[in-house]
Amino acid sequence: MSETKISNNIYVLRKEIQQIQSELSSLGKPITDIPEMISSSNLLRSNEYLLKSDQKKTDLISLYARYSSSMELLLSSVFEIQHELKDILQIQSSMIAASKPKSKPKSKPKSK
Repeated sequence: MSETKISNNIYVLRKEIQQIQSELSSLGKPITDIPEMISSSNLLRSNEYLLKSDQKKTDLISLYARYSSSMELLLSSVFEIQHELKDILQIQSSMIAASKPKSKPKSKPKSK
């Protein structure tokens, strides 16, 4: 995968993570019992909340796993580029050293 696709993928995944975190926050706090309702109704409301919350958390974990994989790919690309740049610099240094003419050191005039 090219670096551009990886970085675009990371951006998209990050946006999806933010969206799901926002949706999870919008669910609010767990449902509290309403005294006027019978216990089975309260349990149903609580169960519905937990189902939604758990689904969002599952989606979030899945996205973080994909995000982590993309970050690993990007990081390996960065290290590969760094290694290639190091090799290029070494080659250029050796070419510069080879092209410099070997000159004798200038002798300094003797001071009296």
